[in-house]
Amino acid sequence: MSRRAAIFCQVLLFSLGIVPAARSQQGKLDGLLDRELPSWVSTYKALHAAPELSHHEEKTAAFLAGQLRALGFTVTEHVGKYEHAEWTGYGVVGVLKNGDGPTVLVRTELDALPIEEKTGLPYASRVRAQDDAGREVGVMHACGHDLHITALLGTAEMLAELRDQWRGTLLMVGQPAEEAINGAKAMLDDGLYTRFPRPDYALALHDTAALEAGKVGYTPGYALASSTSVDVIMRGIGGHGSAPQAAKDPVVATAQFILALQTIVSREDSPFDPAVVTVGSIHGGTRYNIIPDEVHLQLTLRTYKEEVREHILGSLDRMAKGIAATEGIPESRAPIVKASDSEYTPATYNDPQLTERLARIFEKALGRENVVEMPPVMASEDFCRFGLENRQIPICQFSLGAVDPGRLEESRRTGTPLPGLHSSLWAPVPEPSIRTGVKAMTSAVLDLMAK
Repeated sequence: MSRRAAIFCQVLLFSLGIVPAARSQQGKLDGLLDRELPSWVSTYKALHAAPELSHHEEKTAAFLAGQLRALGFTVTEHVGKYEHAEWTGYGVVGVLKNGDGPTVLVRTELDALPIEEKTGLPYASRVRAQDDAGREVGVMHACGHDLHITALLGTAEMLAELRDQWRGTLLMVGQPAEEAINGAKAMLDDGLYTRFPRPDYALALHDTAALEAGKVGYTPGYALASSTSVDVIMRGIGGHGSAPQAAKDPVVATAQFILALQTIVSREDSPFDPAVVTVGSIHGGTRYNIIPDEVHLQLTLRTYKEEVREHILGSLDRMAKGIAATEGIPESRAPIVKASDSEYTPATYNDPQLTERLARIFEKALGRENVVEMPPVMASEDFCRFGLENRQIPICQFSLGAVDPGRLEESRRTGTPLPGLHSSLWAPVPEPSIRTGVKAMTSAVLDLMAK
């Protein structure tokens, strides 16, 4: 094509509003991002220094609500109902209506973890608080929820300024108690989809130590596993340590049970259906020379498929009772195996069509080299509940790189792992992570709600 023809095409496209409008939109967004980034970094550091535990996110929720109101959102606080508990629901819902169009939900988590921070950062958390069991613990945003809150607020600000480019209803949701995996259910039980517009799409992001800051990752289909907390009580008949023949030792039965349950995944489960069974806690006995009456265990079960989860739960019960019977423990003292109702979340299944669509949007906004398809992992999260049962609402949670590129490259070269999520040393790189998160999420919503 000649130079003259190229100029003619550019003039024609400009007159028709094609291409230059898209470039103009991205240019305007980039300008806004650069202008607001310092403010967002300050917000992030303030949130990082003031974390709150699950079910105690009072100040974090109030801050989010105030910021959304200042941007013109209609805000409702204290959304969330916990059955059989005294916790206050600290869920926040901000609604911004902008004509007729789809409804899009964007979620952030509000809570932090009972971890004492050891990063040494100037804005490191020094907060100590009591957990739900009354223990004093250090508190830290070791999972990046402070980064997520900042990205949501940045996205809300961008979309409020760019409302001439989209139509529909925007829901900004601050979800409490993600770490306890019961905050999303509490908000839904409190009428999230009846008191407020039901979304056509639900989106979220989550930081990761597996990607450089400036990049995002996506996983179509199963992305995160379900999580089920299981309590097991191995009961026996206590006695004196010098006379084991007069007792039925639950410690020995427990040891056999822990070894036996490893064969559930290796011998009962298909190799094509990933599953993890973890014994996270064992408590039994009080003295060296006392055979206790019982031993308490806390387990976590993770799967993708519900039928695999149900099978493993049945196997845990069968094995515990079978081992007890083999040890001669009477049926009246049979083990108790109980899956928790409150600490359970299904697997996260990213709608494949929506996820692939977002991946193409991210490539346009960030560059193809900064968008990576990632494998599923066995970690768990309750964002999946916003899609409702049977995947009625398309959802997508994508990954946000948050690690210094040089450090990650060195880690890959040497094989020395870097601190990851839930580590006392987890420290995302704020500026590029926040900018990328806001740009990616804003671009996604603009596409889904385009005029």
